[in-house]
Amino acid sequence: MRVGPMTSSAIVASGLRKSYGGKTVLDGIDLDVRAGAVFALLGPNGAGKTTTVNVLTTLVKADAGVVRVAGHDIETETRAVRAAIGVTGQFASVDDLLTGEENLRLMADLHHLGARDGKRVVGELLARFDLVEAARKQAVTYSGGMRRKLDLAMTLVGRPRIIFLDEPTTGLDPRSRRTVWDIVRGLVADGMTIFLTTQYLEEADQLADRIAVLDQGRLVAQGTAAELKRQVPGSHVRLRFADAGGLGSAARLLAGSTRDDDALVLRVPGDGGVKSVRTLLGRLDEHSIEVEEFSVHTPDLDDVFLALTGHASTEAIAR
Repeated sequence: MRVGPMTSSAIVASGLRKSYGGKTVLDGIDLDVRAGAVFALLGPNGAGKTTTVNVLTTLVKADAGVVRVAGHDIETETRAVRAAIGVTGQFASVDDLLTGEENLRLMADLHHLGARDGKRVVGELLARFDLVEAARKQAVTYSGGMRRKLDLAMTLVGRPRIIFLDEPTTGLDPRSRRTVWDIVRGLVADGMTIFLTTQYLEEADQLADRIAVLDQGRLVAQGTAAELKRQVPGSHVRLRFADAGGLGSAARLLAGSTRDDDALVLRVPGDGGVKSVRTLLGRLDEHSIEVEEFSVHTPDLDDVFLALTGHASTEAIAR
């Protein structure tokens, strides 16, 4: 199910603000989400992630700011925005008393699909999400992973161009989480845009083309996973040498490096970027110092999360 073309930006927000009872929840948010990509919004509990989603999906009115979703202004073109999006919350919104097939048929009726189109779409989605065998069983009998798949399938009945996934794998076991990840990758391959909120850093690392970190209502960083990791101290290049002579020569040449004589390894601080690594290897080559093996080591997203928000992620705490 391919979706139609969209401008280069699926979501653009500028100066987004929202307060409740005098407490500022969103404090001047600027976002630019590229069409056909996965954008992940990270943040601890209470950071404002769900409020951001609620504003972008027209469920909550912002106090200030300008937002365009799928090319439409959320204030003046609300109906067009809602027609272009699908939303899946933290908890599956399926009806437990209905079967999986009946849940999908209900959504088809709500989207005013004709009997023939509705039957076709329901069949396609049951097959796509591997729910054919469970189609006529009540949703109450489904596992957490199956319920999440059904919930996502229901979101797709309306053929949205942009899908908002608000912490979609909360409470799922690792295997079910990876199933959801595979589904998300498939949706992007079909040309859809995914706006993902999550506390699971591995999830963002696995799926997102671009990541923004939200803390206390403010965006404290944006970039690719690699770019964010390079912002945190601790990046280094690990060089391994064939003999102690090479190790010693390199250690004398590269100030600030740390050597491990037993492993014949030298750790050289750096940002891990292509330019700096090329410069480093060039210096070694100029002095005819042979390197047997090298690798780049950067902090993981949990290090980024801790550095930017001042506390560890929920994922790290659970380990």
